[in-house]
Amino acid sequence: MPHTPSLTLAKPMRVLLLGSGGREHALADAIKKSPLCAELHCAPGNAGIAEIAECHDVKAEDVAGIVTLVQKLKIDFVVVGGEPPLVAGIVDALAEENILTFGPNQAAAQLEGSKAFMKDVVVSAKIPTAQHEVFTDAESAKANIQQRGVPIVIKTDGLAFGKGVTVAMTLDEARRAVDEAMTDKVFAEAGAKLVIEDYMEGPEVSLFALCDGTRAVCLGAAQDHKRVFDGDEGPNTGGMGAYAPVRIATPGFLQDVIVRFVNPTLVEMQKRGAPFKGILFAGLMVTAQGPKLIEYNIRWGDPETQVIVPRLKTDLLELFYLAAQGKLDEAQPVEFSDDYALCVVMAAKGYPGDYEKGSVIHGLEKASERKGVKVFHAGTKQNSQNEITAYGGRVLNVVGFGPGLKIAQQNAYGAIKNITWPEGFYRRDIGWRELETRGKTQETR
Repeated sequence: MPHTPSLTLAKPMRVLLLGSGGREHALADAIKKSPLCAELHCAPGNAGIAEIAECHDVKAEDVAGIVTLVQKLKIDFVVVGGEPPLVAGIVDALAEENILTFGPNQAAAQLEGSKAFMKDVVVSAKIPTAQHEVFTDAESAKANIQQRGVPIVIKTDGLAFGKGVTVAMTLDEARRAVDEAMTDKVFAEAGAKLVIEDYMEGPEVSLFALCDGTRAVCLGAAQDHKRVFDGDEGPNTGGMGAYAPVRIATPGFLQDVIVRFVNPTLVEMQKRGAPFKGILFAGLMVTAQGPKLIEYNIRWGDPETQVIVPRLKTDLLELFYLAAQGKLDEAQPVEFSDDYALCVVMAAKGYPGDYEKGSVIHGLEKASERKGVKVFHAGTKQNSQNEITAYGGRVLNVVGFGPGLKIAQQNAYGAIKNITWPEGFYRRDIGWRELETRGKTQETR
């Protein structure tokens, strides 16, 4: 349970959460527990969120629709889950209506909205990252790839919902990635500009920093599993699972990243007239030369949120509220439980490509009743027979908790055995590298 908040309000707040995924379900679960929350609303939400909040059929990126909804519901505070509404300027639009919102404004949201902008900020702030070049035509991009060789990384400049990055191991794969983005326009305008950068090797770590424009507080780290199949095979996805805490992300490591990566970024954003408030998500590669920044995102990760937020003992809503006001110096210390958490994503067959919608899922109640388990909904809807159906690519997040990573893994996969969904699939090896390493060093946790 969260701590009693140190913040005193005249009355608890009406809160609106924007989004519809597993990340938002985990955030809703934490916000609902806060004594500072009088009412929790969500737009658009999903079938799981609807059990703890009032959901409204307004898309999160529908800026005008959200402003109207906020006025209608007399919302006191808005929490933005994903990046599309932030890049679209939802924070600016709500500020014009004097509605406090957690998340960066449109200018600061460019840190995720444009990878070229993000790289420019990072280089200016002298933050370790892969060398890169930016291209606006396919032939120049291909010539650069030919010159530099493979492996190489090709990224769309704009938002591509987790699908705009190609780690090319062959020249043909790299050229194909350029053609798909620039000639075939698979990612629409997001692929009109490409960032091509050096390939980096090493384990990845996702670090989350709560920022109030001038200060940053670390909210933990997690390890994501991007590849769709066991053994880290197949195409990249939005994330097929995660676990926390991460052994290599020691307190010293986390503090080093805050000091050498996050703080200089906040200073650089201030210089550019775009102070960053919200969650700064640093995707890090731990190379032989030390940690290097892969990219910044401007919101919580998914599925990393599902293994970090449930372990948080500090009142999450209070932290968000103080950060939005630029008052993180007044926040209580951030504390976590000692438990490990491991999330397994259940996705619709065909994901990250084409998949069918509408299949019925059974056994969720039994899975949720298991000790040491939480089931967060992602792409779900309730049909006319009150059955839970699959509506998105990533559909469910089954999270196991325990005093060790192995126990958390066993709890998650044990709960999945209670779920009947022939049209779905999941990786069966989340946490495998970490457990393999621990086994070699005879660590039990």
